[in-house]
Amino acid sequence: MIVTSEEHINYRRIEEAIRFLEHNFQRQPELDEVAERVHLSPFHFQRIFTEWAGISPKRFLQFVTVDFLKKKLAESRNLVEAAEQAG
Repeated sequence: MIVTSEEHINYRRIEEAIRFLEHNFQRQPELDEVAERVHLSPFHFQRIFTEWAGISPKRFLQFVTVDFLKKKLAESRNLVEAAEQAG
């Protein structure tokens, strides 16, 4: 399989977006902010992210948040505290 320059660029953009979402999920960044971070319009970012990740950016953010909450609840059992930490 031959990888085009555009595919390589899109891979890097989605990789950066995933890292950004994982590091900033507690403040729940908006689609526009993440798209700007990877130098795409929100429309194109949504389309490319979904194509590469298999889920929408919003759904990915939900998964990251829920995973964090599960870990916090296993540590503390205090739902309010865990929810506040998750953003």
